[in-house]
Amino acid sequence: MRSEFEFLNNLRNDLNSSFIGDDCAVLPKDAKNDLLITADLLVEEIDFKVNWSSAKDIGHKALAVSISDVTAMGGTPEFALVSIGIPATIWESNFLDEFYEGFGALAAEFRVEIVGGDISRTPDKIVVDSIVLGKVLKGKAILRSTAKAGDLIYVTGALGSAAAGLKILQREGSPKELTKIWQRQLVERQLLPYPPNGTKIFEFATSMIDISDGLSSDLNHICGASGTGAKIYADKIPIDRNVYKCTDDLDDSLDLALNGGEDFELLFTVNPNNIASQVLEDFHLIGEITETPKIILIGRDDNSEILVPKGYTHF
Repeated sequence: MRSEFEFLNNLRNDLNSSFIGDDCAVLPKDAKNDLLITADLLVEEIDFKVNWSSAKDIGHKALAVSISDVTAMGGTPEFALVSIGIPATIWESNFLDEFYEGFGALAAEFRVEIVGGDISRTPDKIVVDSIVLGKVLKGKAILRSTAKAGDLIYVTGALGSAAAGLKILQREGSPKELTKIWQRQLVERQLLPYPPNGTKIFEFATSMIDISDGLSSDLNHICGASGTGAKIYADKIPIDRNVYKCTDDLDDSLDLALNGGEDFELLFTVNPNNIASQVLEDFHLIGEITETPKIILIGRDDNSEILVPKGYTHF
């Protein structure tokens, strides 16, 4: 069966479009800037559950994932549109008011102006389409396709927390029943993701992507687009300390960090010859881009294996 990403690659070829394949489309804007556009679809029972998330939380998440896309291209978000389809029963509740409260609060924090959207009725599930437009200095968008052999691979922060939060929700049910602080912190990373801050990276990253599908899959996106491979080290991957409380197995913790997704940290590469090492002290070095088109994971015992992408896919 074809994968989601095979379909998108084939679609890009069929449409002969150079704009498909990154976190955002990059279009001409003016003499100084390029325009960034991204769209994200959130579907009830797939991307969120109403018995886990408040309407305000869903609104926050809908915008957060789109702002993250713009950041991953080295850009600044400016405008947002949001369309939402809801069942008739939801129309009679306060859901929409609270949804727009969450969406609007994050928009105000990031100085994003909400400029439009649509509201419609669906048979039984909530569907949200978030669109964000941003800007980036002309010719300076950071792509997935520009990593080079010898580049170092970094991530901006700890991984695995959102996936561990999802695991807790699947096991425990409503977040209201959680009593431990570490459980609540993990669940919050799942329900209320926060867009990453990439401004310190924009000047020197040679390629970049946000970690939404999972480190293994998103690194594979960079390598596939760049025609390269990679070598990463298990003991260098930063794992959120709360993840270890969610599972007693070190391999399970590593799996959540590699394949869980929705951390919305930034995965980026740099040319070590073009930057002083102290500039990167706030970030986590996990490996290196290689010429051979495969990703190698070097384990804690120094054994190596080919890393198969196992991050989230819709189909």
